[in-house]
Amino acid sequence: MKRTTQYLFHYVIPLLLLFSIATTAFGNDGDILSRKIELSKNKGTVYQLLKEVSDKSGYLFIYDSQIVNNDKAVKVPKKEYTLREAIYAITGNKSLNIRIVGNHILLNLQPVEDVVIEPVVKLQPEKKDSIIQYITLGGTLVDGISGDPIPYAAVGILTSTIGTITNQNGDFRLILPDSLRHSKIKLSHVGYQSQEVELSFLADQHIIFTLDPKVIPLQEVVIRIVNPADVLRNMWLKRSENYSSSPVHITAFYREGIEHKNTNVSLTEAVLDIYKIGFQSGEKGDQVKLLKMRRIIDRQSPDTLITKMKSGINSSLLLDLIKSDTPGFLNPINNGHYIYRHTDITVLDGRRVNVISFEPTSGAEPLYKGELYIDAESYALVQANFEILPDYVKKATDMFIVRKSRDINITPQHITYVVSYKSLDGIYYLSHVRGDLYFRVRKKKRIFSTPLHMWFELVNCETDTSDNSRFARNERLSTQNIFSDTSFEYDPNFWGHFNVIMQEDKLKESVLQILKKNK
Repeated sequence: MKRTTQYLFHYVIPLLLLFSIATTAFGNDGDILSRKIELSKNKGTVYQLLKEVSDKSGYLFIYDSQIVNNDKAVKVPKKEYTLREAIYAITGNKSLNIRIVGNHILLNLQPVEDVVIEPVVKLQPEKKDSIIQYITLGGTLVDGISGDPIPYAAVGILTSTIGTITNQNGDFRLILPDSLRHSKIKLSHVGYQSQEVELSFLADQHIIFTLDPKVIPLQEVVIRIVNPADVLRNMWLKRSENYSSSPVHITAFYREGIEHKNTNVSLTEAVLDIYKIGFQSGEKGDQVKLLKMRRIIDRQSPDTLITKMKSGINSSLLLDLIKSDTPGFLNPINNGHYIYRHTDITVLDGRRVNVISFEPTSGAEPLYKGELYIDAESYALVQANFEILPDYVKKATDMFIVRKSRDINITPQHITYVVSYKSLDGIYYLSHVRGDLYFRVRKKKRIFSTPLHMWFELVNCETDTSDNSRFARNERLSTQNIFSDTSFEYDPNFWGHFNVIMQEDKLKESVLQILKKNK
């Protein structure tokens, strides 16, 4: 048991492709919108019927969700329509302006040429004779077949290192310098075809985006025999080619929260400047500077369990798995503790990705099981989903619980992690980290227990490869402490031009309830 505790202390870190996208092979918008299609459905939601138009035309729709109601139930006659007629019949709005943009059909209330992109944030830069202007882009990313939200998808700008991810509802928001208005936004997720759309058509709107699942044909899966040990070994040996060996600065958004009885009772959010050292240096050289912070705590409910999370930021840094001091499941050299299997082939950004599943050998001490997503050409690790084995979770209560009342029993139930990387000019950087820790809480002399969920996540919103300067000692944030106890100055214009992970609907509702009660 002593050996297990030491091991924990060192390693525990608190469908079918429906259609191909068409290229613009027609002379002008009028030619395309005059194409004839026949609708086979006459009842459904706006989303379902527009999806049929998309399937038959090969074009994906982009529209403001405040203009076109996805969930509205409609009924249209079964007959032959032009694309324009079908869109008007389904949306019930003949005032829509319809424009072909690359492989997309853009729906707007006014011609794109007349759209004025207004700055939503004005900040004074170092030069006093000019003002930086910013534009916003909001959207929801959904599965092109099911219509379900796609969580944790990467959202970035092709000509910039600025980016964010979608939340669990598939929602995102980007605040961008006006100088990027003519760039393209890129949306991508493992297992889907990525999308690129001209940004100037989308600014200051909330757009519904779709990604189509990409499934590798069965014959390719059968023919391509992949040795998982070889894939893992190549991934390990090619780290110096795939990951930065030089320090960089990452502007990151960090959030941690606590739910008790399925209700949020604590939320802490921050913008961080992270000095990230090269992969071969281990994690101990990383430094963090606090830029902005806010905290919301429910102190009014009499039955609220007062809990605090320790070292959430430090755990996020430790979850950079490519570092030299990494969990054993990632190092294949002399590793007899895990069984590896090649279980799937998927895609990311149009590149083939091998999925390697792992679990410990019988009787071995290693703690984890999960899946590794490794690029088939470069052998770069692009994502890892893993969890701590249940038996070890229950034995490791003291590793996760720092402060515990004598009147309360807290037992860990389930610990899961997600880690992803993104490529910038062929070099991969830490993109997103999330940890979810589930517990059961029982007060003494009580029969029943209640659920407790603690979680943290960090997203890389911008990577600066030109700055390798360290922080002064008095600027560094201690990542080992309880972050929610950090003192901070309230800022009414909190986020400013920083990019963040949007709050999910459930989280928004809980925050509003807490603010109302505390007020």
